[in-house]
Amino acid sequence: MAERVSATDAARELIRELRAEHGELMFHQSGGCCDGSSPMCYPAGEFLTGPADVLLGVVEGCEFYIGRAQWELWQHTVLLLDVVPGRGAGFSIEAPRGLRFLTRSDLCAVPDQDEDEDEDEDGDGPADGAGVD
Repeated sequence: MAERVSATDAARELIRELRAEHGELMFHQSGGCCDGSSPMCYPAGEFLTGPADVLLGVVEGCEFYIGRAQWELWQHTVLLLDVVPGRGAGFSIEAPRGLRFLTRSDLCAVPDQDEDEDEDEDGDGPADGAGVD
């Protein structure tokens, strides 16, 4: 799977600070329990993942997971990890700093099975006349 998560410069900086203090970290996108739908940051291995979790990518050396059921709803998005002032969940490692991680999302194009057939020769768009009545 292509990486489906990235991070702002501010989030990357906070992750580096937290890693220097706590060691290896991981993220799990909360599915609505506790702090709503916030990304939760844990020491690596503290949150046990399994077949019900999907690895979306790695940010600053930290694996980023989401629950499979939630991913079914969010699969057409690309997530951007950000950080904002405020107190997040007590379970997330950044909480005592008066900051909290936040996930922003953008819809992304979903490849169509017939996409290759509809592209023109240079591969940058539909073939001539494709989709024109």
